[in-house]
Parts: sequence; structure tokens; C-alpha cells
Amino acid sequence: MLPNDDIVYLKGVGPSKAKVLAAELGIHTCGDLLEYFPFRHIDRSQQSTIASLQDENQYVVLRGTVSNMQTVSTGRYRERLTVDFNDGTGTLQLVWFQGTKWVREKLKPGVKYIIMGKPSVFNGQWQMTHPELEADTAADSSRQPYLPVYTTTEKMKQHGLGTRAMARLTETLTASLGGIEETLPKEIIERYRLLGRREALIAIHYPDSLQQLDAARTRLKFEELFFMQLDYQWAHSERQQHSAGRIFATVGDHFNRFYSEKIPFPLTGAQKRVIKEIREDMRSGHQMNRLLQGDVGSGKTLVALMCMLLAVDNGSQACLMAPTEILATQHYNTFLSMLDGLGLNVELLIGSVRPADKRQIKQRIASGETHIVIGTHALIEDNVSFRDLGLVVIDEQHRFGVEQRSKLWAKATPPPHVLVMTATPIPRTLAMTVYGDLDCSVIDELPPGRQPVRTYHRTEPNRPKVFAFLKQQIDAGRQVYVVYPLIHESDKMDLKDLIDGLEMVQSYFPRPQYHVSMLHGGLTADEKAFEMDRFKRGLTHIMVATTVIEVGVDVPNATVMVIENAEHFGLSQLHQLRGRVGRGSGQSYCILMTKDQLGYSSQERIRTMCSTTDGFLIAEADLRLRGPGDMQGLQQSGMLDLKIASIVDDEPLVAAARDEVRDLLATDPTLAAYPRLQDYIRHSKNKMLWGKIS
Repeated sequence: MLPNDDIVYLKGVGPSKAKVLAAELGIHTCGDLLEYFPFRHIDRSQQSTIASLQDENQYVVLRGTVSNMQTVSTGRYRERLTVDFNDGTGTLQLVWFQGTKWVREKLKPGVKYIIMGKPSVFNGQWQMTHPELEADTAADSSRQPYLPVYTTTEKMKQHGLGTRAMARLTETLTASLGGIEETLPKEIIERYRLLGRREALIAIHYPDSLQQLDAARTRLKFEELFFMQLDYQWAHSERQQHSAGRIFATVGDHFNRFYSEKIPFPLTGAQKRVIKEIREDMRSGHQMNRLLQGDVGSGKTLVALMCMLLAVDNGSQACLMAPTEILATQHYNTFLSMLDGLGLNVELLIGSVRPADKRQIKQRIASGETHIVIGTHALIEDNVSFRDLGLVVIDEQHRFGVEQRSKLWAKATPPPHVLVMTATPIPRTLAMTVYGDLDCSVIDELPPGRQPVRTYHRTEPNRPKVFAFLKQQIDAGRQVYVVYPLIHESDKMDLKDLIDGLEMVQSYFPRPQYHVSMLHGGLTADEKAFEMDRFKRGLTHIMVATTVIEVGVDVPNATVMVIENAEHFGLSQLHQLRGRVGRGSGQSYCILMTKDQLGYSSQERIRTMCSTTDGFLIAEADLRLRGPGDMQGLQQSGMLDLKIASIVDDEPLVAAARDEVRDLLATDPTLAAYPRLQDYIRHSKNKMLWGKIS
């Protein structure tokens, strides 16, 4: 069989099973099946006995005979089949809820069988539901010492495609496999002593030893990461060579006056370094595509504003797109204040602007009268056009979809320089994997005078003490956030809800001595603006809110953040919420309220938050706990659709693959000596790389 052969022609498949494999696993060809890797292997020589069973849900292999087959009706057209299985040391009950007719026809009393599955205890007796089974003679005749175990679905099992059936298919395929060509350069295989591709693809399913299995995994992981890096770095190289960019060579009056007259505090060394990196990009003649990372409060917005002034000084317009109207409005007010007296026209374009005003704003943008535009998704509407858009800044970039970001890309020719910002630090491994197509800058210093936020974990019995502490802070002239995960009570989740929470807070902090307000996504834009304005002016002591305040809300006088049901938030979100305090010179606090009993991952998140304020350490912990698929929306974007490698567990391989691709392109930019790699680039799927649409 060849990799491109239709799976329907593999012995044991046929049209019906081929349809199920395509629908459930996306397997259409023999090559697809070959790259459907097992998640574990069973050493068939290590068989258990029923008498030795101790742990539930531990995958075991048992050998014995069946007896006492019984069928019980469980409803219309439904039945349960139970069979006693005895191995000489004890009896275990086998249970089937589907495929009972097929099982009854297959099982014969007195015949020896080998069964595989996860036993459990029910009514004091060991049982195994829907086990994999085969005649003992077939097991003895197999030449494979390690049995692969594959992830399957209920629909697959109903069509005779359980893990053992999948193993029979891969055994048939690997026994007749041909047409496997090498993909990696010979020198890389030799340098890392990797298995050949054909040997690795067979051994990943049917290894002769555990050492060979480990070598096969290493080879296939490296290959997967190598080609991921080739995709990103080739795109980066192509952009550097062929994507012409505007040349912003002038450092003009607006930038210089702002630097000398308007900056409220000295720039940190990290801010100066990042501005220099961006300046080099913007005058290089190549289109800039840079990712700016910086922890909450590190001064990313100031850096972005200064870069926008560089664009204006060179005759172009600049825009900043934010994910929420609250954040966009806050940026707008900040820019107006900081740019006062510089003679610049700054506009705010958000959905809640009155239609008549919006038309006039769009006209001024199109004519070039507007120098800087701050907005939300309203910026990417088709009827928004720029006279000469030279720089796009995207704040909290992971909150925008691919299609949304690409619309800004198309609003100017040549395309504008692009600066994407995130206050969610990106782990090093993730950055060099997914963001290999972007140039990265990091602001790793906080402005002088800022104190780290002290974080504490408290449970419900501690609430009176927590609220007493809040009163102390308020009496000292400070303000407080109390964040809840829901607006209204949910029947499905036992969480504190915002409405009940507001009533409880108001009972502890009664009028007229205390003023408590509420902010959530269900309010209108005007209502949100009204509540935020009152809080910023100090007219409200406590802001009870949902996570609508997660990004962008900047009130230096707020020194306490209480997060209710903190165990239900991810680390990244907890860190973002904590970043709403500690923005002034006073000591700030974050209090994580949880239930008494927490699971392992919740304990780890709470422990991490209490032990560090370093966003990059938190991001690394988040990556370990959640995996890459849940971070930055990558699972939804398909950016980390890895079959075997893990950027969490395989960081050395990630780094090695990145370095090999970098060196390869440095010495042979067109890959002239590597026709197979050239062929891969030509036929690679047209991925929408983040560097091209951010």
C-alpha cells in the first residue's frame, strides 16, 4: 500500500468503515491512517490477573474464558449484555450496551479469549465495559510485542472500529507499506541521529523495543516541529525580501516635542530599547510586523503612541484598534490629554457614536484631516477608508479574529506597518513556535515607583475579615474592585452571581457612608461610561463588576482587587484582573476568594498567583496546566494542530527545529539544494499566518 492510496482499499476497511473513519477522524488515505498515532502501548507480555486487580481505570490485559451470558432489556430497542469472565484467579463481569448481537454471536463458552480495557468496581464486583477482545490463539500468533492503543469514538466502536480493530488495520498497513520518502535533509538526520522516516512510521505503531519507540517519537516530533518552523520562517523571510514597506526616516516635531514636553515619567530602559527596534523596522523599507509583549502596567501604550507620532511625522495616519469600547474610550481620553497642544486631530470611532457624528468622523479620516484614530471593530467596516494609513496598532490582539485583523491590512497600499500588543505574556516556547513569523519585542521592566501587588488566598469563612480590610482601605481614601464571573445566577454552575454579590456588598457597605456601583457587559455604552467616570473621579468606593474590566481600566487610586470564585478563572485572566490594581505608587492587594475544597489544577493556579507577579512565569505555568490549545485562541485558529509533538514537553526539540530552519535559510535562502523542501513550500497549504494578517 502507498500513502496516497484510498483507505477504502486497505484490507479490513471497505466502503462502510471508510466512511466512518473519514467522518470521525478525517482519515481518507493510507497515509492519514499511518499518521494516526497511538497514544500508548501495552506490553502484551505483562498480563494481569483478576485477583491482582487493585486500581480502577488502569488499562489491563486479561486471559480467560466466558460463561453465563445474559441479555436484559433496558428500554425500547435497547438491551444490556453481561458475560462472566474467569481467568482461574477470579471472575469479572463484562458489559456491553451496544453491539450486543455481534458480541453474542462471537463469544463461545469454553474458548479462551484475551480482553483489554479499564476495569471498575460496581456493586462490589469488578467489571469491564465494552472491552477489546480477541481469541487467545490470535494473540499468541501475533509477532508484535507491544500493542498500540488508539483513541476511538463510540460511533467507531459501533462499526467495529475499536482500538483493537484499529491496531489490526495499522498492522496490515505497516506490513505492506511502500512509497515512503525521506523528508528531512540528510545532514540533519545524521546530526541528531534520527531514525529514517519509514522506520519511524512503522515503529511508532509497532516497535520492537521501548528504545525504538522512543526513537520513533523523537524523529516524528522533530519532523513535525521542523516543518512548522519552515512554514513560519519562510513566510518571515519572504516578507523581509519582497514586502515593501513605507520608509519612515524622519523623527519630526511631533515626536520630539512629545518626548521633551509630554512624557509624564522617564522611559524605562526596556521602553527605549523597544522604540529603537520599532524605529529600525519602520525605516528599513520592509513592512513591519512586530509583536510587542509587556506585562500589565509596563507602558506598552506609551510606546505605541510614540510610534504613531513617528508615522504622523512622516505624513501618514495611524490607528489603534482595541477590543472593547471601554478600552478604546480610555485610550482616546489618554491620547487627547497627552497630545494636548501638539496640533494633532485625534478621533474616536466606536459603535455607539451617533450615526451623524460617525459620518463626519469617517469623512475626516478619508480626507486625511484626522491624524490618529482610536476605535474598536468599527475601524474595519468597509465604509471606513484612510487617506494614507501608515501604522496599525492592535491592542490585545488575540481578541480579534483572523478575518477582522486582515481587513485593516487591506486599507492601504503598500500595506501599513503593523504593531500588535498583548499584556498576556507569551511563553518562550509558544512565541518561537507560533510567532516564528513575527518579530518580537518585550518590555520587561515596570515604571519606577510601582510596587508589586500582594496576592492572598481566602475562603468563605474569612469573608468578614476580608470586608473589614476593604473598609480600612476605603477609609484611607482608596477604592476597591469586586469581580464576579456571572451576571445572573446559573443553575449549572455554583458561582457567586453579580446581582446577589452587589446586594451582599451593599449590606456590608451601606449608604450614605459608602457608594457601590455595578459594571457589566449588559449595560449600554453610555451606562458603562457613566459608571467608569464616577469610579475614576472617586465618587464610587467599590466597583462590583464582571470581567468587562479585565483589560484597559486604569484607576491608580484603586488598590484592592477581590476576585470571587477565583478557581473558575484561568491564570492569564487572573493575572489580567490583578493588573487593574497596582497602577499607582501605593501598595495594592489582590484577594482570591474560593470555595474550601479545590482540585489540583485550581490549587496550582491559586498557588502560582500568590507566589509571583511575573507575567512570564505565570504564562509558563498556564501553558503547563492548560496546554497550548487553550491559550491565545490557538486551538480555534488551528495554529497548533500538532499530531505528536508538544510545545510544553518538547521545548528542546522546538528550539532545535527552529535553529536548524534558521541556519538552513541563512545559508540557502531559496532552498536550492533541497528540492524536496522547495516542493513542500510550493504545495504547503495556504495557511493564514499571523504575521501576514496581524
